[in-house]
Amino acid sequence: MLTQGFHEDAPVADVAAVLDDAGILALAASITRAKASRLVQEFGSLGAVVAAPVSRLIASGLTSRMADRVKVISSAVQRVLLGEIKGRDQFSNYQAVLDYLRASMAFESVEQFRVLYLDKRNCLICDEVLGVGTVDHTPVYPREVAKRCLEVNACAIILSHNHPSGDTTPSHADIVMTKTLAETLKVFGIPVHDHIIVARDGHTSFKAAKLI
Repeated sequence: MLTQGFHEDAPVADVAAVLDDAGILALAASITRAKASRLVQEFGSLGAVVAAPVSRLIASGLTSRMADRVKVISSAVQRVLLGEIKGRDQFSNYQAVLDYLRASMAFESVEQFRVLYLDKRNCLICDEVLGVGTVDHTPVYPREVAKRCLEVNACAIILSHNHPSGDTTPSHADIVMTKTLAETLKVFGIPVHDHIIVARDGHTSFKAAKLI
């Protein structure tokens, strides 16, 4: 069997290297190239397609089975990237952390607030979405973050949320919330190492911007 001119035993990297976004989507989700091209054009990118909710994919003409296959792509990518940051010092592996955060929520249509809980070696204990909000706001309660830190025995955390607008500039509310959270956790000796805002085309680090 041939796939886009390749034998079925051809390495995946060799196949993917000559495919555009529509070709990769068609191959991975087992849909026609025409349908994949239309989806990429409609959503704007491959990342936006695989991040879209099933209901939106079905509204765009996919069957529920096709939509589920598309979502499997997103889950697989996130699982691979999560594997890259588990068990490793997050600061010696910072690019992998950014890649994981962008894959997890950069293309989401509403804001998510995510916390990476770290042990004393700055290795990941767990990663959790603590809140989901609207297109421009997610309520965050410092006491809930503190409570969860104590439950999982976290020694430090990295905060992250997405900006669906695409602009990663921290809002005044983002800055105030981060400072309030950092002050709350200081009582427990738990530092906030960074707060990273991600979007489709980039990210902003509070630490790099000297906001934390």
